[in-house]
Amino acid sequence: MKFPKPSAMLSAATRSHAGRIVLVAVPVGVVAAGLLGGVAQGAVPVSFAVSGSQFQISASQLEGTGFSQYAGVATDSEGTEHTVAIANIKSATFSDLCQAVVTDTPLGKVGVLIKAGGDGAPATASDLQIGMTGLKGDASFGAIRIGVDASTVATEAKGAAGDFAQDSDTISITNLQQTAWSTQASVFTLTGMSLELTDGSQGCF
Repeated sequence: MKFPKPSAMLSAATRSHAGRIVLVAVPVGVVAAGLLGGVAQGAVPVSFAVSGSQFQISASQLEGTGFSQYAGVATDSEGTEHTVAIANIKSATFSDLCQAVVTDTPLGKVGVLIKAGGDGAPATASDLQIGMTGLKGDASFGAIRIGVDASTVATEAKGAAGDFAQDSDTISITNLQQTAWSTQASVFTLTGMSLELTDGSQGCF
């Protein structure tokens, strides 16, 4: 099922000015790496306001090529800015993908739980950009560059000149657990997708 246009460790993060943060990146092979990604400031702006709810994404394995990470902001429909960082992946596969979100309604909390990419048939994404506030997992990077200018990263989407960034040819994360404001891709293929309404007590982790 295809959906066009669906809606590293952060060891230190300080505001340098509105909408920017300084990131300290991880070396290859770090356990429980905390990656942040999000909506680019000054580059490839997202054409939608994020909702007031963050959501969970997990996968037993993420494999990707063409990775970059830098600072940015996500803005909701009320104009509130949320400090994030950009994570771009040119091509990605997700094994045992899970996405969960909980929303408050007049009838109480309602959750949506989506699963895909199981039974050896991973979900795939092209031109992926994620607005994250946190991620855990065992991460490794191939041909990584740490401390490059965000406007010169080796991906089509780039950050603001002078901002800290990193990029790599490949990225691999085992036991990924991610909290995000937004996800978008040119194509997202969810093999074996299932969707379930819940009472909000079920999450991906």
